[in-house]
Amino acid sequence: MRLHWHRRDLRAADNRGLARAAEATAVPVFVFDPTVLQHGASPRVTFLLDALDSLRTAYRERGSDLVVAHGNPVEVIPRLADEYDADTVTWNRDYSGLARRRDDAVRDALDEAGLDYETVHDAVHHEPGSITTNAGDPYAVFTYFSKKWHDRPKADPFEAPGEADLADVDGDPLPTLADLDFAEPEADIPDASTAAARDLLERFCASPVHRYEERRDYPDDDVTSRLSAHLKYGTIGVREVYERADRARADAPDEAARESVTEFLDQLAWREFYTQVLWANPEVVDSNYKEYEQDIEWRDDPEALQAWKDGRTGYPIVDAGMRQLRAEAWMHNRLRMIVASFLTKDLLLDWREGYAWFRERLVDHDTANDNGGWQWAASTGTDAQPYFRIFNPMTQGERYDPDAEYIQEYVPELEGVPADAIHSWHELDPATRETHAPDYPHPVVDHSEQREAALAMFERARGDE
Repeated sequence: MRLHWHRRDLRAADNRGLARAAEATAVPVFVFDPTVLQHGASPRVTFLLDALDSLRTAYRERGSDLVVAHGNPVEVIPRLADEYDADTVTWNRDYSGLARRRDDAVRDALDEAGLDYETVHDAVHHEPGSITTNAGDPYAVFTYFSKKWHDRPKADPFEAPGEADLADVDGDPLPTLADLDFAEPEADIPDASTAAARDLLERFCASPVHRYEERRDYPDDDVTSRLSAHLKYGTIGVREVYERADRARADAPDEAARESVTEFLDQLAWREFYTQVLWANPEVVDSNYKEYEQDIEWRDDPEALQAWKDGRTGYPIVDAGMRQLRAEAWMHNRLRMIVASFLTKDLLLDWREGYAWFRERLVDHDTANDNGGWQWAASTGTDAQPYFRIFNPMTQGERYDPDAEYIQEYVPELEGVPADAIHSWHELDPATRETHAPDYPHPVVDHSEQREAALAMFERARGDE
């Protein structure tokens, strides 16, 4: 008998660790760890519970069940192994500092109990530390990492275990949000099942992926996969996603469409790049990856931060993104870059404030990806946006939402306002703004002035002054 400890692999199919456990009879287990839940938020815990319910259904259809427990895994996992007479525990590795400390402690506890364990990489195609420079160091530049990532063969998806591979067990009921001390989320949370993930993947690969390279930055176009939360919680496997996308590449009608699929696969490479950055530098969770001679003099402005959170900065494309986040617990990737740049380069607020808000509000919050994205925007991270390249939020809106359709969907105060007025909102005089949209705020800062202030702030930190 083998115990399989589910964490961020909430699926039966294409699960490397579960497949290993199923070589004997597998007992599927999930542990609600209070230390991990301290870092949780309502959108993500809602998705988690739905994913667990779906996983439980998959096991029950196979004559088994998901064993649910609460407590410190250091104590719970050896106890469950003893209870089910399991001689081995399997799990898929996680790569954050918190996860690695937890897993090391569980290994020590299993050693003490005289139990075997087997851990495998599953959440990524190529384990952190396996793609390195010729000198053996982790890559700090994505382009070089990506080339090797694309060149390496990818494993095929793993089969789901059958009824004969699983133990005949009964699991306790899943807790509710309230049981775990979380409130109902403000946003609508998507279905967390593997079936839902596969539907998204199939819809995306049927056509939108062939336009991905050309249209992925346009938030009003439906050409993103929306798989981020499913990849974060592992309701679908990375090998299955790669295999289906690779088939879409083979079926592409022309070279442009094939390159478009490759661009999508590049996003999977970005996930793994940031995973290896976090694995090699766990301190980046709350520290700048890039060293400056002096600390960056971020402003302390609670009112500006709140305006950003509420989507009331007076910069329409920024506000649309922030309101999409509140409504859907998700935000289009181009908007993530725009709002992050605005927070750090226009409001001059610490990227950690934005990271914390995303962690609270995003259903797909992933420590490695979000930290990498925020530090990229703030010019503090690996392979980051140079500090002197500062997004102009009005230009970004005009370029990627020219008809202001996305903006008007999420900022109803601007409904019916001409697109050219929306994109020049910062230049309009107050009376004209009042005429167009009396309930929409005036800009909280002047972008041109703040751009100069941002340049000066970074130059001081670099020691250029």
